[in-house]
Amino acid sequence: MFSKSVFLALSVSIFLFLPSIAEVSSKQMDMNSIALTIETIRSLEKEDLQVHFKKIIDKKTDPDFYIKVWINGELFVSDIYWNTKYLYNIDWKVSKEIPSDVTEVPIRLQLWDAADENIKEDRLCDLNQRIGDSDADKEINLIYNMKTGEWEGDDYRGDPSGYGRLNGCDDGSIYVQELDVELWFKITQDDPDGDGIPSWVETNVYGTDPYKDDTGLDYDGDGIPIEWEWKWGYDPFTWDNHSSLDPDGDSITNWEEYYMRNWSSDPYRVDLFVEMDQMIGPNGEPGMFPEGGKEILFTAFDRQNIVLHLDDGRMGKESRSDLIPFDDLTECFWNRFDELDEIYETYFLNEKDGDIRRGIFHYGVVIYQSSLVNGNIFGPNRFQISAKGMEDKFKNDIFLNDRDVIYASAYMHELGHTFNFHPIPGHNRYSYYPWQIGFWLSRPYKSCMNYGYMYYTVDYSDGTHGFNDYDDWERMDLSFFEEDW
Repeated sequence: MFSKSVFLALSVSIFLFLPSIAEVSSKQMDMNSIALTIETIRSLEKEDLQVHFKKIIDKKTDPDFYIKVWINGELFVSDIYWNTKYLYNIDWKVSKEIPSDVTEVPIRLQLWDAADENIKEDRLCDLNQRIGDSDADKEINLIYNMKTGEWEGDDYRGDPSGYGRLNGCDDGSIYVQELDVELWFKITQDDPDGDGIPSWVETNVYGTDPYKDDTGLDYDGDGIPIEWEWKWGYDPFTWDNHSSLDPDGDSITNWEEYYMRNWSSDPYRVDLFVEMDQMIGPNGEPGMFPEGGKEILFTAFDRQNIVLHLDDGRMGKESRSDLIPFDDLTECFWNRFDELDEIYETYFLNEKDGDIRRGIFHYGVVIYQSSLVNGNIFGPNRFQISAKGMEDKFKNDIFLNDRDVIYASAYMHELGHTFNFHPIPGHNRYSYYPWQIGFWLSRPYKSCMNYGYMYYTVDYSDGTHGFNDYDDWERMDLSFFEEDW
């Protein structure tokens, strides 16, 4: 039998070599959680009749999307979103505990279209700007920095599609048959004070308290708070003239980008804000512009990395979109104050922040019927289309069989006038119909600005079709809407 002294010696030795409860607890707690959230997924499928092309993912149904994400090597897979082309506010979130001594965390993201009765096997969708057909050319690989809270790789702050936004058409495949998709995401980590700024940055760079919420504090007095300047790479302790800075050239200053921050505005990517007010329909309809037409508009602009933000009421409390009382005929006149101007002043300028929105938003109102024309610009930032005119074209023109396209094309045409396109081939009374010579002389200009393509096409031309064609996407004057007439 062991003596008491031997037993005591062994017990002491074991105790000395075992980690203490405090040490075990410390090792368990010495972790930080990182989370990736998928917010929006949009198919970039679209029919472009002007170039005889139709981009599709599934031939007979809508896509069946699902997501694969690897965070530091661990795989997470979402459920399948069956037969759904556009997914908003899905907020699919996955998280992973990361040891505190790890600074750079690899993240890999894939979007798949699942097999169904028409497709025999799952197919990887394209989210990447690289040209090619390998998985690496379609998936997204990022490195997230646990200290700074920033990420780099296939998405980064200042890239053309935007920070936290992916665009499968970035490889130049707008008119190429690929499984192109637009996806919005965000990456966050544990943050004790909830201001979004990583504790390491607060402690080692800013000298602020990582346990005190700094949200809204403007340490340098330049009108923009610390959390926005951190996210977009500005020094929150150095004054910047944010009221004049416009790094992406979209005529929306940094201060205005901050004002629109809840609408996913990005100071390094072109944002296009349009307020759509609608007149109540003759049978009490809450507006007559079809939802499918809005989605076509989003795709037309978004695939060009001009992100369309349409305030049609979808932004909740921050929305300023209005329903206008029904009027069977809106009296309009050329070059004098009329009922359209009354609508503009009442429902746009007279909003509580109308003076601010005047420098951010274009205004496109859908009335029932104008006394003049079915669509026109009546100021550098404002235009109308007439719902009755659109419905009549859909019902009476045997060649116009897509109601969504009719509305979207007319709206995009009038919106185009707020970009000051000039010249516009085919935009005259000699170019409406195939029996007119102007119709044929202007055919190379494959834009909805051209009357010969209006109501058929929801796109601007890219200037690649020879003589008498223009690249509308390059010649947009994004500041024209701020002028006064």
